[in-house]
Amino acid sequence: MSTTYRAISWNPQKRAYDLVAGGMVVTFLALFVAIQAALRPELTIETLLIRAFGATAFTLLHVILCIGPVARLDRRFLPLLYNRRHLGVMMFTLALAHGAFSIIQFHAAGTLNPLVSVFVSNARYSTPTQLPFQPFGLVALTILFLMAATSHDFWLHNLTAPVWKALHMGVYVAYTLIVLHVMFGVLQGEVSSSLAWTLGVGVLTVFTLHTLAARHEVRRDVEYARFQADGFVDVCSVAEIPEKRAYVACLSGERVAVFRYDGRISAISNVCQHQNGPLGEGRIVNGCVVCPWHGYEYRPDSGASPPPFTEKVPTFDVRVSAGRVLVNPHPHAPGTRVEPATLSVARSA
Repeated sequence: MSTTYRAISWNPQKRAYDLVAGGMVVTFLALFVAIQAALRPELTIETLLIRAFGATAFTLLHVILCIGPVARLDRRFLPLLYNRRHLGVMMFTLALAHGAFSIIQFHAAGTLNPLVSVFVSNARYSTPTQLPFQPFGLVALTILFLMAATSHDFWLHNLTAPVWKALHMGVYVAYTLIVLHVMFGVLQGEVSSSLAWTLGVGVLTVFTLHTLAARHEVRRDVEYARFQADGFVDVCSVAEIPEKRAYVACLSGERVAVFRYDGRISAISNVCQHQNGPLGEGRIVNGCVVCPWHGYEYRPDSGASPPPFTEKVPTFDVRVSAGRVLVNPHPHAPGTRVEPATLSVARSA
């Protein structure tokens, strides 16, 4: 978290993450070039580089799109989600290298502007088998550029979270365009079906993981209906909440994170004010709920970030009775302190 926008030094965890990711990318590039050069000795070094950068970027995009749903299904993958934007910028850099090499090789020698040439050099838009594939890639690259250029929190703050989120959902449009780029491009000239099968497996994997994650989230959003006479809702047992972690329930159309810590129970909104991250998937460290996405912190009893930070989330009244956790579904104003329910009182009762 930061009160101002300034350059942030990489901590050891970020350095290790980026070194591992960078090493894997370099290894993939080297192996791809070596294997393609051995199988296709007629290919020039320029063509090998174009294919290598494109294949690496496309593979990394699949990894990026799979991180979100996998982290939803298994919280052990949350560390990958924490630095996903690093992978996004890395992927765009590879895609930019692929696009730049392609445009220079195929469109820079003519009299037309190379970018214009991408759209007009092949005008067979009505012929499916000869449909121009390069425009799909260029439009996708433009979308990825906008996402990479606005990846810093400065843009999140100034564009506002809804606009920023809508812009970055464009990754799915870019992904669709890239799939079309590959289908009408390299697949048209391939004799072997291995590449087509690889593409199909990749698309199916992304679709399946997102479907499973969506079903998982729908089940979590089922409204609780066990209302008590005073309006509280029975959401879970104390034993269902791990120490310093949360149980997430959907109340009055909002996800509520019910945390257990140091013999107390508190409930706050599940939505982080930074990027709508799932606070209930985080844990309590040094007395604060830490968002698993980007580390924003909130006190569990007040929903307020520790000074000098100003982020606040709504809080909820909680009580414990006969080993059950009851939550009032009507939220308090963001930052309102609510006395935690104490487990010792519940046991003595």
